[in-house]
Amino acid sequence: METILLLFLYKVKFPEMIVLLRGNHESRNITYVYGFYEEIAKKYGNHNVWYYFNDAFDYLPLAAVVEGQVFCVHGGLSPKRTTIDTIRTLERNV
Repeated sequence: METILLLFLYKVKFPEMIVLLRGNHESRNITYVYGFYEEIAKKYGNHNVWYYFNDAFDYLPLAAVVEGQVFCVHGGLSPKRTTIDTIRTLERNV
């Protein structure tokens, strides 16, 4: 939890210098199975903060283009998503 909080704080402090992308560890299933859910429960006594984090994760971009030249994405491209326009059609807030 401290790691993502630090990254969110950097994004707030340096919004033009930091780009946070969504990966598999920012999905509800992964955060639940791999301990983030329980970490939140132990620290806060309930799971509300976990829901808030996941709401924030839903809005992270799936990809970014840096300076019009470098395409950044967490785990590679799907064979069905071969252009940036096809990536833009994905529903992100899920």
